[in-house]
Formats: sequence, C-alpha cells, structure tokens
Amino acid sequence: MTVWDSLVGQEAIVDLLEAAARDAHLVPPGNAMTHAWLMTGPPGSGRSTAAQAFASALVCPQAGCGNCDACRDVANGTHSDVEIVRPDGISYKTADARALVSRASMSPTRSQWHVMVIEDADRLTETANNVLLKAIEEPPPRAVWLLCAPSIEDVLPTIRSRCRHIMLRTPSPTEVAHYLTQHEGIDGATALFAARASQGHVGRARALATDDGVRQRRQEILSVPSRLSDLGTCLTAAAEVVEAARDDAAAVTEPLDEKERQDLLAAWGEGAEGKGLSGGARGVKGALKDLEDRQSSRRTRVQRDQLDRALVDLAAYYRDVLAVQFGNATGEGPPVDLINAEIHADIERTAAVGGPSATMRRINAIERARLALAANVAPQLAIEAMTIDLRNPSLRSSIAR
Repeated sequence: MTVWDSLVGQEAIVDLLEAAARDAHLVPPGNAMTHAWLMTGPPGSGRSTAAQAFASALVCPQAGCGNCDACRDVANGTHSDVEIVRPDGISYKTADARALVSRASMSPTRSQWHVMVIEDADRLTETANNVLLKAIEEPPPRAVWLLCAPSIEDVLPTIRSRCRHIMLRTPSPTEVAHYLTQHEGIDGATALFAARASQGHVGRARALATDDGVRQRRQEILSVPSRLSDLGTCLTAAAEVVEAARDDAAAVTEPLDEKERQDLLAAWGEGAEGKGLSGGARGVKGALKDLEDRQSSRRTRVQRDQLDRALVDLAAYYRDVLAVQFGNATGEGPPVDLINAEIHADIERTAAVGGPSATMRRINAIERARLALAANVAPQLAIEAMTIDLRNPSLRSSIAR
C-alpha cells in the first residue's frame, strides 16, 4: 500500500505527482518538481489528501512507499519536515502567515525538503496573502509550498501565477463505493448508498457508511421540506437545524478546547510552586484569553461548516425533485440517477405538489443561505429566511414586485 492509495478516482493526478516526487529526489531536482503547488477541486475531491500524499512522497526515501517511518510520521502529523496547517478560525490572520513564513525558512532536519501544506488557502486574508506571496516569490532553497483551495479563482492571481496548478475532479459514486468496499471493508449496498448520498465527497461517504449518528442527522435534514406547513414550523425547523449544527460543532471542538486549555496551563506552570512562578501566574490570564478567542473562532467555523454540509444535503433533495419533475413532464422518468434514491417515494410526493420553477426558487433559497453564512450572517437569521422561502418560494418574488 502506497501513499497514493487514498486518492480516489485521480489516476492522472497520481501519475503527475509521482513523477514530481521522483524528480524531487534527484540532485539537482528534475523539471517535474517545483517549489510551489496549488491543488484545487470540489469539496471531498481529495485535494488535502493529495497534498499530504505528495508531502509524504517528498520526504520518503522511496518517494511514497507508505510503509516507512517517514510516511507513517507524516500520516500521524509528527514528521519534523512536514507541516499541515489548517485555520483555527474563519480565516488565516496576518500573524499566522508570518509564523508560517518564518518556519518555512528553517532547513529540513530529516529529509531533502521542508514541506508546508496550507489547507483552505482560500481563507487567507488580503494581508496574509501578501505575506505569503513574498515567501513564494523568494523561497528558501529547500522549502515546498502546497496550497489547497476549492478553485483557482479562490486564490489571488499573483499567488496562483507562481504555483503549478493541479485540479482534482469529483470521483464518481462507483469509484467511491469501490474505495469503501476495498479499503474500508464496507459492504457493497451500504457503500453505494453512502457514495451516492455524499455526492462524491469521500470523507462524507466514509462517515455515512460507518456512523449511525451521521445518517440520522442527514435523515432529519431531508425531512425538513415535509415539515414546513406554516410560519411556526418554518421557525422551529430553522432552530432545530442550527441547534443540531451547534451540537455537532461542540462534539468536535470541546475535547480539543479542553486539551488545549490543560496544555497551556501546564506550560505556564499551573499548580507548580517556587520562586518566580507568581509572575507566570499573572501572565497566564492573557494567554488564556488569546486561547479562548481562537477557540471561539474555531467553534464558529466548525458550526458553519456543519450547516453548509446540511444545506448541501437539502439542495440535493430538491435536485432530485427537479429531476423527477422534468422526467414526469417528458414521460421518460427521472433523466438521471437520484442522489437520495432511498426516499424516492417522498421525493415523488414533493415533485407532484409544484412545478420546476418553484423547485428552482427553492434551490436558489438554499444557495442564498449558503452565501449568507459565508458572509458571516447570523446562522439563525440565514436559516429562518431559507425555511420561509422553502415553504412559499413565490413570496420573495411577489414582495419584489
């Protein structure tokens, strides 16, 4: 098993990165290798997985065997020459970028390269981008930058022009299902369900196939359209969606928050005795405040990520409704496979109530909610506006007139 096995449906990309990794081990490096890469692709396509696999191949003596100490250390996040960075909050701050640039200037200790993997590079602020640009323009001799973003347009032209661009595609349900059965030991029927429901998002498919709680929350989201009968039910459904996202975010962040707090207190000598420790006790208050601010920002980001995932599931529901409506209009049945085939009867009932134009307005309402969340609109307000539009999609257009 090599580091490339976790990349699903990306054979052309694997060939390219393998060639670059082989050239990276030459002295001097071959033409297939360069110091800055931009990896883009839809959510779940595996851009972060590709970046980590490439980082492993760069520091592995066998260019990505998957079995040596270097490959295992990268997978565990403990390799001294590979840094995988994720934003704690909604965006990378200028101080974060400066710290990255400073660390990138350090020489590798175990291998030929010091690899900096920046996930969610689209969350770099303008000033953080400017800091990073200088480092990419004039990189240290052994530094490699691997930037990950949804699309090339999400990165400043000045940065992307200095990177080699790798674009991953969304794997097909068949490819995802095959991966789940071969590498995760999932039975065929469950794997195919998860692959379709995830819309090619490998991580989401794995969660749907293995976690009953994830499947249950998805069913609750898909039941929202049938529960919207009046204003009260719209507001109630919105509150439930936001509360579920908040609970999911807490389940992810609270264990991290507590560990970080305990580690910080230990670093500042909490509970220790001796001369000179009183000053440290006073200083710990400021450090705790900084930590709490970062944790609050992370909770906000995780909650909004959870909400966005729920909205993607809801949009897929109405996509299926639209497919059935067009199929009924032409007498040919659904023109494409349904994402939510397991609730086909419910989709048929929804499709029979309205027409394609109303369904499109509902899909637009979901996209407006996603944009509002990305613009830091209060989640409760954004989801309430969406559920009201889902209940009566013609209301907004009538008000506009």
